[in-house]
Amino acid sequence: MKAIRRFSVRPVLPEPLRPLHRLARNLRWSWHPETRELFESVDPEGWRESGGDPVRLLGTVPVSRLADLAEDRSFLRRLTAAADDLHDYLTGPRWYQGRTAAEGRAGPGPGGAVPSDGSAPSGASVPSVPPGASVPPGASVPPGAPVPPGAPAPSGLPAAIAYFSPEFGITAALPQYSGGLGILAGDHLKAASDLGVPLMGVGLLYRHGYFRQSLSREGWQQEHYPVLDPNELPLTQLSEADGRPVRIPLTLPGGRPLHARVWHAQVGRVPLLLLDSDVEENGHGERDVTDRLYGGGSEHRLLQEMLLGIGGVRAVRAYCGLTGHPDPEVFHTNEGHAGFQGLERIRELIADGADFGAAHEAVRAGTVFTTHTPVPAGIDRFDRELVARHFGDDAELPGIEVERVLALGMESYPGGEPNLFNMAVMGLRLAQRANGVSTLHGRVSREMFAGLWPGFDPEEVPITSITNGVHAPTWTAPEVTRLGARQFGHLPDAELWELRRALRKRLVAEVRQRLYDSWRQRGAGTAELGWIDGVLDPDVLTIGFARRVPSYKRLTLMLRDPDRLMELLLHPERPIQIVVAGKAHPADDGGKRLVQELVRFADDPRVRHRLVFLPDYGMGMAQQLYPGCDVWLNNPLRPLEACGTSGMKAALNGCLNLSVLDGWWDEWYEPDFGWAIPTADGDAIDDTRRDDLEATALYDLLERRIAPRFYDRGPDGLPGRWIDMVRRTLTTLGPKVLAGRMVREYVERLYAPAARSHRALDPVAAAELATWKSRIRDAWPGVTVDHVEAQLTPPAPGGAAELGSTLSLRVRVRLAGLDPADVEVQAVAGRVDDTDRITHATHVPLKPTTGPDPEGRRLYEGPLALDRTGPFGYTVRILPTHHLLASAPELGLTALPGDSMTEAAGVLMR
Repeated sequence: MKAIRRFSVRPVLPEPLRPLHRLARNLRWSWHPETRELFESVDPEGWRESGGDPVRLLGTVPVSRLADLAEDRSFLRRLTAAADDLHDYLTGPRWYQGRTAAEGRAGPGPGGAVPSDGSAPSGASVPSVPPGASVPPGASVPPGAPVPPGAPAPSGLPAAIAYFSPEFGITAALPQYSGGLGILAGDHLKAASDLGVPLMGVGLLYRHGYFRQSLSREGWQQEHYPVLDPNELPLTQLSEADGRPVRIPLTLPGGRPLHARVWHAQVGRVPLLLLDSDVEENGHGERDVTDRLYGGGSEHRLLQEMLLGIGGVRAVRAYCGLTGHPDPEVFHTNEGHAGFQGLERIRELIADGADFGAAHEAVRAGTVFTTHTPVPAGIDRFDRELVARHFGDDAELPGIEVERVLALGMESYPGGEPNLFNMAVMGLRLAQRANGVSTLHGRVSREMFAGLWPGFDPEEVPITSITNGVHAPTWTAPEVTRLGARQFGHLPDAELWELRRALRKRLVAEVRQRLYDSWRQRGAGTAELGWIDGVLDPDVLTIGFARRVPSYKRLTLMLRDPDRLMELLLHPERPIQIVVAGKAHPADDGGKRLVQELVRFADDPRVRHRLVFLPDYGMGMAQQLYPGCDVWLNNPLRPLEACGTSGMKAALNGCLNLSVLDGWWDEWYEPDFGWAIPTADGDAIDDTRRDDLEATALYDLLERRIAPRFYDRGPDGLPGRWIDMVRRTLTTLGPKVLAGRMVREYVERLYAPAARSHRALDPVAAAELATWKSRIRDAWPGVTVDHVEAQLTPPAPGGAAELGSTLSLRVRVRLAGLDPADVEVQAVAGRVDDTDRITHATHVPLKPTTGPDPEGRRLYEGPLALDRTGPFGYTVRILPTHHLLASAPELGLTALPGDSMTEAAGVLMR
């Protein structure tokens, strides 16, 4: 019979075992081997059946076993040590607390950097921010949480940062992620915790999570959506001081209410707040807002993003008020999905008396926006009328006119779609600082969004880049972690090779079990599956490929020439074997066809022992795949991979990368670390020809360079050159790809400057800045460059310019009533290409001389040094300038020499 109601009965632990509850409720166990080993020893079989989830484990341990453990002195000593270690981790000083006030004030601005090798200290000997007891009466700190700090952060550093993301990949026990964006967000939180950065995460709790994947007998992807019970997850419901659950209200069109509860997960030192609309106060439609990740149509997605952004800010306010956690000074939007958080903060300031302009400036100052997509199709875009209906007079955000909302997100620039509301565009307009997630992606993003800054070259668009990183304790095999990166430089070849073989052997066992389970789900009987015992070989070169399956990632590029791939798989002396995994979006039939094509090839009895497809790719599988593979394959269409962190996780385990030069591999590739797949770039080549050429290059690398190196054994039976590459990957590349390096860069280059800007823009300063910008925009159509004169010093015969010469510039401009303090007149100079476009430009400010002439023009002068040979050119321009701007192009305004100028800017050739 089927139960009419489901609920969870939590275990009552004996008093000596009570610390297990706190250990289970802090997700630090997911990256702390000693804590996981402690839970495994409670009930090894139950641990395996729970999927390594302590909360589920404790709900199934027999009472008799708990009683025995409560009397087991050895276990209790281990439990005490683990509890003490967690307490020290939560309360002790770390890198962030070690930052001095001087470092906070003098840290690099938007263009600064920290060492790319992650060499900044991981801890500090100075006292930490003292743990305080400033918790309101009646409120309680959730189990496993650190006590909120009672003192502000060092000067220049934010007291707290709110990090918004639509998904978080913390652990397989909390399945709230679909792919790289969520895994990156989870690693960001974990690294922030390790560094002591006062971050708090904000997301949604999806009752069905992302889908579970299986295969039909024909190899077609099938989706399953298991219901998740929050009470069986490592979560605590946020409650008021009187015990009532916190409710976050929103108003939908027609005055319909939308309520959400708030679940709290503790990720080390970092609280993660997840909003859940499945509450009794909501109607059926509203309860389903958070039903599944990336599901439903446009309106469903819009409602999710309103709840994430607007509701997320309200959840942050509730949490801080109840626990004493400092209010965030910086809000970080991880992709455009959470962009509405800026609108809610504007509403708060308007309710406090600010006008829209001042509130907008104050919010922008403290906001960081990270874009993760290199293609417009990857951005959420909504029809104008849909957004207008949800932000009309009877809906959310009273005090903000709907036209103001629309103006923030509409693609009102050349090349945009004028009827579409773009979440990334809104994110950029609401954030004073923005970044891509690799150097190449930063460049692609500047080109993609250049329309928002007309008159500026793409390289000047104010979007920087911070290359993603991965959380080593999460993704590194325990055997590798125990050795530590420094030991790999001294580890004998034989021991390093044996480590790699042991990891490969463990992967083979894992693959066989998962493959058996998959075939049973596909309807195969036990008698049909004896062949699985011979799948893969722990002594064969093993290649991994696992990721989401959009078309640009080219899951089936390896199948371009099936006969040649078969030859590589079955080579009598140098065979290869490939493990493939990945999910296509439920609505992407094209992606599902790619999965089916790969599965059908893998089902061929001739090769099924050498190439396997594993369904239901997730964190648990990934943590086995990365260590066990020798080569990690990535072959996207360049430059459509924003970063691509799977290869980073593989590198941490000594796996070599074989990838197109895209994302992070474009900036850190070296022959010591792996191989670059040549790309057939260029507009003239069609897709079919490009894929043929790049697949051939992939086959050639495997056949002529990679497999021979793996199987090239010395007199000692070891592949010495291969082992050298593994060692260099572990010791040199490994430190670069760490999430700790990434988070330190965010702190120093984006969070600290954003906190300083936030503090500088008090209500008076914000109002003054808004008024100044309005005045500048009104006057700008009349700002012009009227006349440019250039005199060469020393004079040269025929006017030729020589290296070391100087151009004395005299420029007459009209400022349309603006003061010279409102603008900067610049000479822009550098090499020129065949179209006279200036590259690698130098910007030289010119100085005003006297007051305006009778025609209202002002004269600016300055020298321009000719410091390079070859084709050289210059122009002049006028920009707005203000000490509270984060960058010169911030307003997107510039005045350049026009057709009416009496002497055009010159190009000098020498």
